Amino acid sequence: MVRYLSLEWIEALTATAAATPALGPLASAHPIGVTQVVTAGPEGDVVYHLQAGDDAVVFGAGAAFPEDVRMEQEWDTAVGVATGTLDAEQAFITGRIRLSGDQMKLIAAQPLFGALDAVFTAVRADTDYH
Repeated sequence: MVRYLSLEWIEALTATAAATPALGPLASAHPIGVTQVVTAGPEGDVVYHLQAGDDAVVFGAGAAFPEDVRMEQEWDTAVGVATGTLDAEQAFITGRIRLSGDQMKLIAAQPLFGALDAVFTAVRADTDYH
């Protein structure tokens, strides 16, 4: 088991993404840098990123560079979305996830994010959210 938002969890996402051949072409077609900021967690605030482009998807600690989009949310919201107990769209609508940056680029990258759902689902099975 890996702890949610730990470095091991971030590494598991990258390894799973690398083992998913369909992501490479999508990353090249939809290059984007997304920073996730999760506040008020058990170990404080966590900042991690997704960088897609050049036939690869990589997750890492810290902010994306270049950063196209930033999402900020509290721990309980992040856990709810990650575990499927909170609908991400509803969290955006109600302001529980705050978005800044190039929203059009985020929308254009939806095919990439749709494919990334399988990565998050695979890693979820080995994740501790407490």
